[in-house]
Amino acid sequence: MSPEELARIVPLRSEYDQFSVRIEELERRVAELSERVPEDRATIVMFSGDLDKVLAGFLIAAGAATAGLETSIFFTFWGLSALKKAEARAAGTRNIKEKMFAMMTPSGSAALGVSRMNFMGIGASMMRSMMKDKGIASLEELMDVARELGVRFIACTMTMDIMAVSKEELVDGLEYGGVATYMADAARSRVTLFI
Repeated sequence: MSPEELARIVPLRSEYDQFSVRIEELERRVAELSERVPEDRATIVMFSGDLDKVLAGFLIAAGAATAGLETSIFFTFWGLSALKKAEARAAGTRNIKEKMFAMMTPSGSAALGVSRMNFMGIGASMMRSMMKDKGIASLEELMDVARELGVRFIACTMTMDIMAVSKEELVDGLEYGGVATYMADAARSRVTLFI
C-alpha cells in the first residue's frame, strides 16, 4: 500500500470508530427510553368520598377498561368509604378517636354524599333518584361493571391504618397496597388521574 493510500485510510478508520461509538450510545439511550414508554394502562387515585366524584371515577375506569387499557383504582383517604360494606362492623377494639372517626365517615357506597348541595343527604338522594329516572346505572352497578371489565380495586393500607378500617369492613375481592403499589402502576400508565 502506498503512503498516499494509507494517508486516506487512517482518517477514514478514525471517523468510522467515532461513528460506531455514537451509534452504540444512541442504541443504549433508545433501549433506556423504550423501558420508560407507558403501557396501555390507566391508573386512578380515588381520594374523594363524594358520590358524584366517585361516580365519575368509575365511569372513567369502565371506559378505560372498555377501550382496552389495563385499569386500576387506588382508593385512599375519603375514597376508601366507597369500598366499605354497609353492614360491616369493626373488628377488635377502637379507641375513642377511631370510634368518632368511624361515626363521621360514610359506611359504604350507599351512604356517600355529593360534593355540592348535599343538604344532609337530600342532594345524594335526589341525584340517585334522577339517575334512576333516566336509566343511568347506579354507583353500585358501575362498581360491578368495572369489576367485570377487570378493573383492579386497590385499598390503601396506610389509610386503613390511619382510619382504623379493617379488611373485614371492606368489600370482597380487593387488592391491598401502599404508595409503592400505586407508583409502580402509575409509572407504567399512559393515563393517570387524581379524583
